Amino acid sequence: MVIRQATQFEVPTITQLVQTAFQTAQVSNGKEQDFVLRLRDSGAYLPELELVAEKDGQLIGHIMLTKQLIQTKSGKWQEHILVAPLCAELEHRNQGIGEKLLKVGLEKAKLMGYTAAFLVGNPDYYCRFGFRQTTEFGIHNTNGIPDQFVLGIELVPNALSCQEGTICFAE
Repeated sequence: MVIRQATQFEVPTITQLVQTAFQTAQVSNGKEQDFVLRLRDSGAYLPELELVAEKDGQLIGHIMLTKQLIQTKSGKWQEHILVAPLCAELEHRNQGIGEKLLKVGLEKAKLMGYTAAFLVGNPDYYCRFGFRQTTEFGIHNTNGIPDQFVLGIELVPNALSCQEGTICFAE
């Protein structure tokens, strides 16, 4: 299996992969593929952080990391990373594909100078990789999402210390 940057020519395949993968996901609103397309067209898109897992010429996993703003208690804005979405085809799940995509994506983001990443997801899955509830960092979401599902990770030690503030996720 190879983890590599997605290409523009793979957009239709990625769209289908995301749609199909989330049809069997524990949590899904059925619109994840549309969210990917909106993110790709936004100013938050970072092409070098859209990655795919490929095996035998077939795309079997996908992750997208985009820019995410946090407003600190002092009113300043800080730019970090949003991880959304992360998926693997049903027949390739539980083989470490998501973990590899996540680790490669976060490492690339760190090399690009980003110091923290956020996501909305299953804490049982993501906490294994060091994600914690954002409320532990003093960061609260303004979307009304239950706190246990809003997670963050410091890519650089203490990047979020004393950073009380708010996070608002794009709809």
